[in-house]
Amino acid sequence: MSKRDELIEKYAGDLKNKIGVTPDMDLLRKVTIGCGPSIYNRDASTVSGSDQSELDTVKNNFLIKKHGLSASQDLDGAIASVMEKYGKSERNKYRAVVYYLLTKHFGLEGNYK
Repeated sequence: MSKRDELIEKYAGDLKNKIGVTPDMDLLRKVTIGCGPSIYNRDASTVSGSDQSELDTVKNNFLIKKHGLSASQDLDGAIASVMEKYGKSERNKYRAVVYYLLTKHFGLEGNYK
């Protein structure tokens, strides 16, 4: 099993066990691949729910630049909702899982073909 496949399994475990969501494994794989090499970097692979600059990066780079959403679509509210689902006390909020949940929230699955 490749390192990426191991990480995808870890992310699927987070979705099942910490959030209570049965993941669409094909979509999770595509979102993880879309994260690029950041998934292999300990710091870059996670999102700090309490760091506003990091949340702004998720909003600006993932939702606005990558998916073309506008700031009028309550992006901050969606990000806060995902952070709440993941759990405020959960230290390791994996970027791929956060991106997966945001993809599902906004119905952006079609962007991953």
